[in-house]
Amino acid sequence: MDAKDVRIGFVGAGAMGGAIARGLVQSEALAAAQVAVSDLSADNRASFQQMGVAAYDDAAAMLGQEALDVVVLAVKPQVLPTVMDQLSQHLSGQLVVSIAAGVKLATIEAALPGRRVVRCMPNLPMQVRSGAVAIAQGSLATSEDVELVQGLLASLGVAKVMREDQLDVAGVITGCAPAFFALFVDCLTRAGVEAGLPAADCRAMVESTMRGTAGQLLESGDHPRAYMDRVSSPGGTTIVALRAMEGQLFSSVWDGVDAAMARTRQLAGE
Repeated sequence: MDAKDVRIGFVGAGAMGGAIARGLVQSEALAAAQVAVSDLSADNRASFQQMGVAAYDDAAAMLGQEALDVVVLAVKPQVLPTVMDQLSQHLSGQLVVSIAAGVKLATIEAALPGRRVVRCMPNLPMQVRSGAVAIAQGSLATSEDVELVQGLLASLGVAKVMREDQLDVAGVITGCAPAFFALFVDCLTRAGVEAGLPAADCRAMVESTMRGTAGQLLESGDHPRAYMDRVSSPGGTTIVALRAMEGQLFSSVWDGVDAAMARTRQLAGE
């Protein structure tokens, strides 16, 4: 199916589901008329209605009234089983896409027998078309299904197809990374304030520098190590700072990823 013909509905339009829905419309990958959402929040529904997107307070009503080709399950993992049970009888041939962390394809397929399922792990920056998503194919999904999902989500950043056993790791790395980066910005800002800079000025400079660094890395395609070499003079301040930071920073990142992976397995009931 060509993306220009597809109609997609989101069951849940909160932080992640809403980010993808908005991103697809704002990037013009889909027209507003091709998207529908269901969400309990009246404010969320109103924001989508202002964009020209059909919004419902009940997912079953959305499925009953909209001729959808794709249904995205964008609810929390803890409530996904209940949602699938409620919607199973209302699904009739649509491709089902789940973005619930830690919930395996086999679990979704058991709850929605006979349905084509694709599982995705996206991150929040997809709303500004600079995100990342990992995609895994279910047992009944076709290569065309995967190509459709990958094509749509590639308009919002990097979209990679991989095995399901790689999906949770990719989800942790890309899903947690925005918070990790924000934590680093906050830590660097507080260090600058302690050293004597005004807080607002320091944060503005750090944030601008982060945007510029990300832009240069994307433009150049340099390995991060090569970029670090470019700003590290022999015997200079940057190289000694990196030496002081790197060991503890690497250990902290590793610990953070391990903790997030453990939580993912816990959510999956493993």
